[in-house]
Amino acid sequence: MFKRVLIANRGEIAVRIIRACRDLGLESVAVYSEADRAALHVREADQAVLVGPAPAAESYLKIDRILDAAQRTGADAIHPGYGFFSENARFARAVEKAGIVWIGPPPEAIEKMGDKVEARKLMAAAGVPVVPGSPETLETEAEVRAIAKKIGFPIMIKAAAGGGGKGMRLVEGDRDLASVVRTVSSEAKSSFGDGRFYVEKFVGNPRHIEMQVLADQKGNTVHVFERECSIQRRNQKVVEESPSPFVTPAMRTRMGEVAVQAAKAVNYRSAGTIEFLADADRNFYFLEMNTRIQVEHPVTEMVTGIDLVRTQMEIAAGKPLPFKQSEITQRGWAIECRIYAEDPAAGFVPAPGKIETLRFPDGPGIRNDAGVYAGAEVPIFYDPMISKLAAWGADRAQAIDRMRRALGEFVITGELTTNLAFHRWIVNHPQFLAGNFDTSFISREYHPDADAVPDADSARTAAMLLAAVALQRNTNHAQGPAAAGHGRDRGSAWRTFGRLEMLRR
Repeated sequence: MFKRVLIANRGEIAVRIIRACRDLGLESVAVYSEADRAALHVREADQAVLVGPAPAAESYLKIDRILDAAQRTGADAIHPGYGFFSENARFARAVEKAGIVWIGPPPEAIEKMGDKVEARKLMAAAGVPVVPGSPETLETEAEVRAIAKKIGFPIMIKAAAGGGGKGMRLVEGDRDLASVVRTVSSEAKSSFGDGRFYVEKFVGNPRHIEMQVLADQKGNTVHVFERECSIQRRNQKVVEESPSPFVTPAMRTRMGEVAVQAAKAVNYRSAGTIEFLADADRNFYFLEMNTRIQVEHPVTEMVTGIDLVRTQMEIAAGKPLPFKQSEITQRGWAIECRIYAEDPAAGFVPAPGKIETLRFPDGPGIRNDAGVYAGAEVPIFYDPMISKLAAWGADRAQAIDRMRRALGEFVITGELTTNLAFHRWIVNHPQFLAGNFDTSFISREYHPDADAVPDADSARTAAMLLAAVALQRNTNHAQGPAAAGHGRDRGSAWRTFGRLEMLRR
């Protein structure tokens, strides 16, 4: 095992990796930008190195500065987390060339799965089901029209180098085709530096289900069951759970076998995820492979008891997987809500700022992976995630009950707005409770004022937030901004507490 790990990332995932380092008795090195001088991951790490100005392109995405930080601090391994360099083969090669252990998959596997068209071809050759579409990348409107004529509308046009829900558009008919081709091509060039795209048959009202895989350097590959990720907004995951309420035991077995088959086809090692689209008849198709740890990995850890980040490190150190497929079991149910500094009422625009009051949920079955603290700033330069709130229960009903309770206990005030009320709306929605949803659930069911509909939990929480803001103001003797998105309290703290007590009765 190596001795010191540099984390080439920030926020909650950097804190999560630091904790795994401590569990393994390893020292940790954080890197930070000028905007993150006081960030939690900087405070938690054994060492921290400034790598540049606030924009990620001038700090977290500077290969030479990250490697220099590793060499100056004597780090003998680098963990990329997710985002930034986590799926960058050039960075992985640079790390290995510098004589530092890369905690991730082989660069060749990253490249193969990073090119969506090549990945589709590779998976099809390996016997993995893929959505019907163009076998090669396309460049012109005429080529797209020819494929659409063959497989029929509606179709999806996707950037070959896309990912994370970016660079993809739905085309429902011939009339919109030309404009969508121009949009995707332009977005692909600006977002990924690669204007190539391809076409897939649109799978209507699908479920987005993914399989976690682990593969060591000895040739052992296992799956760690599925995660249901269908609660999405504009192709960005919002709520994840494990297991999936849609997947049957037979489907789980088959999907797991296919995921292992897919990982072996690229000689994969480390943690990775095979993403599938499933139709109403439970046919499933390869979507893409994420060659990194996933944001939603906590739900898998909660139902299997496997520490995925620790296992990543052990694999990178050359250790074999400590379990066989037959020894991995699911226990209970886990649900994760991504808590963001964003404003659902304003189209989910980022709404970062300084946190004044913060109280995280606690109690049985609750886990909260966060990268912030009271007094910290959620900067405007990066993804405005505050935390990943996860709840575990003996079954789905108990997990939902605990998540409702946790969302009710979550108190955060300051200059920012959060999507907490939006999550409360989701976990109280009849279709979510019934497990009857697909990837269009939010776009179909959610309206900007939907989260304003009062229910017992949100009313109580609103009162608690108002009370916290009022107390904060009284303490500071200042008229600062209230908890944005939760209204402004014009009454006294005692009056607010009185309202809270009335709600509790």
